[in-house]
Amino acid sequence: METKLEYILTNSYKKDLISHLETHPEDIEEVIQLALADKQPYSWRASWLLWSILEKNDLRLKPHIERIIEILPHRPDEQQRELLIVLQQIDLMQHSEGKLFDICVSIWEQIAKQPSVRFNAFKLMLRIAKNHLDLAKEIGLYTESHYMEGLSENVKKSIAGMLALIDKDI
Repeated sequence: METKLEYILTNSYKKDLISHLETHPEDIEEVIQLALADKQPYSWRASWLLWSILEKNDLRLKPHIERIIEILPHRPDEQQRELLIVLQQIDLMQHSEGKLFDICVSIWEQIAKQPSVRFNAFKLMLRIAKNHLDLAKEIGLYTESHYMEGLSENVKKSIAGMLALIDKDI
């Protein structure tokens, strides 16, 4: 049976969803739980909404970070993309970075995945690599031509710009 929030997630515009959560903050935990679940289409929409309503390093999300990382490889592309965006808003603990980096590399290497999923995985790879010199030195290997297939010219330029910033830090 569809919950009230599930109905709202699939029948409202984003601004209306945000407005609903502003007036019903008690529903935010349900949004988080749906974002963690594999209950489509609600889960990817909850993930999509989540990064729009939470602040950077939002404490409400902190208890769920490890679970997000754990489930990430097991979710469909749309939900993966949104969860990757959520994780970009969080300052990760060092013990989480290694596992997340490996997951992001795995996503990046899957050329058949949606380019937006791969791009968001790459952005997290770069962010983590900034904290680990050994990873930063290897990141260029992941931009060989076969990894760049299927990406738009704008995404390729964006990646080149991000790599230039990493090179400055090394």
